[in-house]
Amino acid sequence: MSRSYTNLLDLAEGNFAALGPGGGGGGRRRSGSFGLKRMSRVMTVTGTLSELDGEEDSEPAATSSVASDVPSSVAGDRVIVVSNQLPVVARRRPDGRGWSFSWDDDSLLLQLRDGIPDEMEVLFVGSLRADVPVAEQDEVSQVLLDRFRCAPVFLPDPLNERFYHRFCKRHLWPLFHYMLPFSSSASPSPSFSSSPGSGRFDRGAWEAYVLANKFFFEKVVEVINPEDDYVWVHDYHLMALPTFLRRRFNRLRIGFFLHSPFPSSEIYRTLPVREEILKALLNCDLIGFHTFDYARHFLSCCSRMLGIEYQSKRGYIGLDYFGRTVGIKIMPVGVHMGQLKTVLSLPDREWRVSELQQQFEGKTVLLGVDDMDIFKGINLKLLAFENMLRTHPKWQGRAVLVQIANPARGKGKDLEAIQAEIHESCKRINSEFGQSGYSPVVFIDRDVSSVEKIAYYTIAECVVVTAVRDGMNLTPYEYIVCRQGSDSISELNGPKKSMLVVSEFIGCSPSLSGAIRVNPWNIEATAEALNEAISMSEQEKQLRHEKHYRYVSTHDVAYWSKSFIQDLERACKDHFRRTCWGIGLGFGFRVVALDPHFTKLNMDSIVMAYERSESRAIFLDYDGTLVPQTSISRTPSAEVLRIINTLCSDRRNKVFLVSGRRRDKLAEWFASCPGLGIAAEHGYFLRWTRDDEWQTYSQGLDFGWMEMAKPVMNLYTEATDGSYIDPKESALVWHHQDADPGFGSSQAKELLDHLESVLANEPVSVKSGQFIVEVKPQGVSKRVIVEKILVSMKERGKQADFVLCIGDDRSDEDMFENIADTIKKGMVAPKTSLFACTVGQKPSKAKFYLDDTFEVVSMLSALADATEPEPWTDLADEFDELAVSVDDEETSSDRLIGGS
Repeated sequence: MSRSYTNLLDLAEGNFAALGPGGGGGGRRRSGSFGLKRMSRVMTVTGTLSELDGEEDSEPAATSSVASDVPSSVAGDRVIVVSNQLPVVARRRPDGRGWSFSWDDDSLLLQLRDGIPDEMEVLFVGSLRADVPVAEQDEVSQVLLDRFRCAPVFLPDPLNERFYHRFCKRHLWPLFHYMLPFSSSASPSPSFSSSPGSGRFDRGAWEAYVLANKFFFEKVVEVINPEDDYVWVHDYHLMALPTFLRRRFNRLRIGFFLHSPFPSSEIYRTLPVREEILKALLNCDLIGFHTFDYARHFLSCCSRMLGIEYQSKRGYIGLDYFGRTVGIKIMPVGVHMGQLKTVLSLPDREWRVSELQQQFEGKTVLLGVDDMDIFKGINLKLLAFENMLRTHPKWQGRAVLVQIANPARGKGKDLEAIQAEIHESCKRINSEFGQSGYSPVVFIDRDVSSVEKIAYYTIAECVVVTAVRDGMNLTPYEYIVCRQGSDSISELNGPKKSMLVVSEFIGCSPSLSGAIRVNPWNIEATAEALNEAISMSEQEKQLRHEKHYRYVSTHDVAYWSKSFIQDLERACKDHFRRTCWGIGLGFGFRVVALDPHFTKLNMDSIVMAYERSESRAIFLDYDGTLVPQTSISRTPSAEVLRIINTLCSDRRNKVFLVSGRRRDKLAEWFASCPGLGIAAEHGYFLRWTRDDEWQTYSQGLDFGWMEMAKPVMNLYTEATDGSYIDPKESALVWHHQDADPGFGSSQAKELLDHLESVLANEPVSVKSGQFIVEVKPQGVSKRVIVEKILVSMKERGKQADFVLCIGDDRSDEDMFENIADTIKKGMVAPKTSLFACTVGQKPSKAKFYLDDTFEVVSMLSALADATEPEPWTDLADEFDELAVSVDDEETSSDRLIGGS
């Protein structure tokens, strides 16, 4: 196995060296291995969830709490929400004895419960933002489970450092924000630094990421009921988790939502484990993104790296992945309206607003609220504000930019450089444009309470967001709600108005059609946008505010979670009605969803049916059936030739090679098989034995359409690098498998439309397939040729009572679909043994499958061993009679095969 794959089977056995020597975290217990027992569907809790919600304002839960014996009344489906961190705040009690816990009101995970149906229980799985000693982990786990319906995951410190700080923060987070590690000078080392983008890919960090995901998986296994539960996984920290879950529970209903941007394929393809992560995500049933851009980038990566194309059906986007449809959900998250309105009504807020109004009396306040990190573009905002003051002097002494910078959560040289640049810009602007009692920039780099932040929102005329890349950013949404206020707030009883200047590189930008969108890298254009925003008429500000508030108030966090759960239910509605097979190792693992009647071809069964039959028809595809599609040499092996000759030597057998290849090539390769029949170019040419003449689909066909189609195909070939034309005697095929996937697919659609228009009045069919566009005479197909051969056998008194069809691609599906109808149509005997078999476990109209070409050859070899051979000379006359019978009935109007 390639080193780019981490084998999950090895992980399951504990064969893992991610932590290096002594990497067990100093003997710290692995979550899930020796912790809580598996949680039953009926739990003992201290009260209902609604009662627990009411405890948020009361005294926090403590580890000394005693659980009651009252069983939960919740029944039916349940949602297990899995994220890196639980929506719980843990604090060590002042006396040092035990812990106190309370809900984190600002957590999105807690807020999403509002959109989940009342009858669905919500259980959280994640880690705590506290270092809980091993001796206390069991007690803490039980308290969180009983009181908060939370199952904590405890990661050893060395593992957490490599998982979170190294892989998540130094590789995934910068990459998903379009930052590549061009320098190798700061590669990961024991002297840990969390500077984003510092250092190149570290395989040890990737292995730690996978192992940490396995810890989360083990905790989910403890609490899950796979037949009733939905699992909703959140964000880039846990992208490997779906593979663990899908391997253990084939039919588990899994959703995933990415809260960060998903980069373009040109950026994402630089990740050494790019395919592993894509395949892990495709083990979900529904994958959610904030914007269409992020979803489009993900779909492009699936197309370019995995060869999987998406389809849009009735408004839903889906990827067909081994018979499963993986849904794509595009829905930006919203704010929690109830929480914001509660804070707006607090008495604290009113005096803070009054204080700020006095401080900035007569001034126009522009506000920025950002985390202190390298992607928020704070310095670009300062430069744009400086440019506005310089180019529009009327705002000097009147406009103030208040910038709230939440304290940095990371560290590193890049961040230090940005902080230094920001402070230098603030100092320069205040020095140049400041006056007595007026500072153009007010920079706040400390923790700001929710009430204080909302007070700033209330008095700001415009909020400015200049992030160079951000997943969503809810600052504009919060600002709009705060400017709307409530009826009880006196200072906002007049017309409600607000203005926004937002970067086009943030997730909320497409939703805010009334905002002024800017490219933050263009300092001059951003400066003009700031001037336009604060110079706009009051009526225009009011209209834009009303439009934004209507959207924000209706598309809140409850709307987002409700919509996601509804789509997840829809995506999983057929889970328990389909047959599922888990195949593959490591991150190559996937579940194949198949028809319940689709089974593997049993060797003993087919050999028994073969031995008791008297007239057999065997139809074999070539590429992908007798030789692997990946084989460089396409010539048949000596073993294949031997088997075919043995099968043909039995007078009860009629063996045909049915292929899309040209007749000259097939005749050359199988020249040593005198009894083999060949149907070339999907049946346009037919030869019953080596010594017979070739027969054609129909006499007198006009191929003038080729002169019309060739120039069109040539045009697209010249314009599409990597494409080529394969001219056949009866068809023209345009191939684009070597072209750029996106461009090739687009050109194929254009070519299909072009050819259909040009050849509308010609007796041809234009079809697209796997990397091809094909033009061929109408009516030519493997289905038609198989039916005609069976009819010929019946008319000569050799009606088949055993039929075997084997193929691997789309052209064989017509043959499979109609093979079951041959008994109804009377083409074969009433009790005929029918075996339609595809190669590979994939959705098919065949009823049987074999895994690969090796199994196909093995099965044919078993039939050859059961064959009673006869001299070829004794059979030649019989085949000649069958061939003549086809020629004799050429004049029949329903006959399609004729002599050449």
